[in-house]
Amino acid sequence: MTTTRDPDFAPTIDSDIVRNAAKKPERLLSIDVLRGLTIAFMILVNDQTGPAPFHQLSHADWNGFTATDLVFPTFLFLVGLTTVLSTAARLARGATRKELFLHTLRRALLLIVFGFVVNNFPFFHLATARYYGVLPRIAICYFIVATLYLLSPKWQSKALIAVACLLIYWVLMRFVPVPGYGVPTHAMVMNDRDANLAAWLDRQIFSAPHLYEHTRDPEGLLSTLPAIATALFGLLAGLWLRTNRSTARKAGMLALTGVIFVGLALLWNPYFPIAKKLWTSSFALLAGGLSMLLLAVSIYIVDLLRLGRSNIDPDRAESPAHPLIYKPLLVFGTNAILAYMISELGASLLVIHFPSGLNAKVMAYRAISSVVSQPWWASLIYSLIFVLLCWLLVLPFYRKRIFLRI
Repeated sequence: MTTTRDPDFAPTIDSDIVRNAAKKPERLLSIDVLRGLTIAFMILVNDQTGPAPFHQLSHADWNGFTATDLVFPTFLFLVGLTTVLSTAARLARGATRKELFLHTLRRALLLIVFGFVVNNFPFFHLATARYYGVLPRIAICYFIVATLYLLSPKWQSKALIAVACLLIYWVLMRFVPVPGYGVPTHAMVMNDRDANLAAWLDRQIFSAPHLYEHTRDPEGLLSTLPAIATALFGLLAGLWLRTNRSTARKAGMLALTGVIFVGLALLWNPYFPIAKKLWTSSFALLAGGLSMLLLAVSIYIVDLLRLGRSNIDPDRAESPAHPLIYKPLLVFGTNAILAYMISELGASLLVIHFPSGLNAKVMAYRAISSVVSQPWWASLIYSLIFVLLCWLLVLPFYRKRIFLRI
């Protein structure tokens, strides 16, 4: 296989990337299954309502961790993982690194545009527009990890960059004085809600109406640094999955690494508390470790036990012949961005107020509450119905094999 040389990149890297791209390990259906589960859970927890949803279906108020806090980092982890698989496949088909870099840039810019639409739909008031958000963070992390992979397929540099991101973020948040407040752990506690460097920086960039929590933003600029490490953990997992080791060994090593990451996160927690809203370095390690464990479990069930896959072609992860047991998750898993956008835009439409002062979300919740007295169960039932409606909207795309790749 021949490649063209691009003056913007070192030509000696070409052979390494193409050689790695030429490998073709078994296609893992488990990745799409896990991504579908992640998206389904993301929609579920994003659309809780009522006064008292289940604790684990809500984000931790500040320091601490709930199951909901794992959703976004798991998706970001899978972005890094699938970046390796998709880029390697395109390289194997003859695409050049310059073409793939431009594709990466275009995709990242589109995600940022989609993020602006999702954040500000349907009224787009520029005075209160939110520019940070889930899709912009995904765009930035995706662009960086994809570019790093195009520059070199070697895992060592990615591991070093991930470690550097976590350590630099900790140093900035722990030792740099916050203007107007002082040094963390001296003038105020570590991870103070407003007196932390990440929140201070966001307030210098945007005024309060543009920030999700007015004095801070959970997807702010500085906390993108450890989020990049999360995506790099996924990239490293993708590189491992592309090796010629057995599927059992791949799953085992992912599980072992996940346990180590969780242990390191718990050791770091007293000094840099786990907090999703700041994406602390300890949180990035904890979420990365749990994501690896989830992936290992998914590989074991779907690809090793091959539950329900006896008549399925393992190389066709988007085959309409998938067994019923996986189909509900694959509808979301093969069209993750589309599912997320439908859920967010739909949720925005449901809170538009009618002349009566009510909106469709409140009316639906009240109808459910009239039958189910416990508020936490009413909230869960509402969210499950919303997930089902989103699934039904994405289902025709799955059946027609239309996938939003951007």
